[in-house]
Amino acid sequence: MAAAVIFPPGFSHPGIRDSKKLSPAQRERIFPVIGREASVCAVALATPEEIDGINILQASLLAMRRAVEALSSPPDFLLVDGNRRIPCDITQETLVGGDGRCLSIAAASILAKVTRDRMMGEYDLLYPGYGFSVHKGYPTREHFEAIRRLGPCPIHRRTFRGVLP
Repeated sequence: MAAAVIFPPGFSHPGIRDSKKLSPAQRERIFPVIGREASVCAVALATPEEIDGINILQASLLAMRRAVEALSSPPDFLLVDGNRRIPCDITQETLVGGDGRCLSIAAASILAKVTRDRMMGEYDLLYPGYGFSVHKGYPTREHFEAIRRLGPCPIHRRTFRGVLP
């Protein structure tokens, strides 16, 4: 899951910061503020099959490119979280730790995280017993125990260690 956010010039909000430093409740509260205040924003993903086929890094860059391409107004310049450029023709700069240094990147991290967490809640209903609404798909001990007990479900990435015996 990835997102892209463009705010109007001069916009600032003290609640928008690195999604990892916010509680789930704080992220949920700020999510609609971002959607309302952003000039444009978009969220996109890479599928489990794409992740298995091209690896997690390339799939992350693909999701980022899709988010940028989904913006209703294309940006003139990109600030990209991390040290890898997005495969597109837009001029860009990478920022390691960008979600702690740039308001738009922090907002994008919140949109992506909330969207992914909500999707995990839906998957929890579709695939009961895996605990997706609790561990959100992260490789916890409980998650691996559920995979061992139930086998992988359609959203599991087959190339990830611990998914297949």
